Amino acid sequence: MKVNVLGTDYTIVLVTDAVDKRLAYIDGFCDDTTKEIYVDNYEAHQDEPHKKSNLDVQIKKNIRHELVHAFLFESGLAENSPWAQNEELVDWIAIQGPKLWKAWQEAGAV
Repeated sequence: MKVNVLGTDYTIVLVTDAVDKRLAYIDGFCDDTTKEIYVDNYEAHQDEPHKKSNLDVQIKKNIRHELVHAFLFESGLAENSPWAQNEELVDWIAIQGPKLWKAWQEAGAV
């Protein structure tokens, strides 16, 4: 799937960590050099006893998180601002983004 990020197309790839070893200990990453976002689809973890119950929700959250990174990269902030690479801030935006969008819609602000 392709997503436009500030005029640049990023390809989102859902793949298992068994196929792409770069996902061995992470849920996803954004490669600004290739304009690709990789997110673990968790297929290799279906039988793990401690996996999350709703992996679809988790995958969507991970995609939002990596898209925030892409927006920060494409805007030039990630290269020059330590806060723009802060995982807590990126997580906050990714988690709260849908709520912000809903509030903006309710307020007629979009």
